[in-house]
Amino acid sequence: QLKLVESGGGLVHPGGSLRLSCAASGSRFNDYTIGWFRQAPGKEREVVSSISTSGGSTSYAPSVSGRFSISRDNANNTVSLQMNSLKPEDTAVYSCAALRARGEVTSLKRTSYQIWGQGTQVTVSS
Repeated sequence: QLKLVESGGGLVHPGGSLRLSCAASGSRFNDYTIGWFRQAPGKEREVVSSISTSGGSTSYAPSVSGRFSISRDNANNTVSLQMNSLKPEDTAVYSCAALRARGEVTSLKRTSYQIWGQGTQVTVSS
């Protein structure tokens, strides 16, 4: 069973940057599409981005497109989310999730993902 652990969250000023990491263990990492999601207080969990098994395909929610960048390193079983030009509305708990994939696919559908990490807090505030 794949296990996911997020890191890299923290407090940042508006306009700043953070880089989140999702470290995987316990199974064949490159069999899984990985997604990043976020949940703000009082709101539903929403998708941020997704990356295919080899990293060749990526997808982004419109709210972060052009500001966030997802990448993966299958040799080290990690997926990163580089977040630039952060806004207060990006404040949330960010979680990574894994989808056992057939082929080189991404998914922005929350219910497609089977395995979830615990999350890391990102706060954007002056």
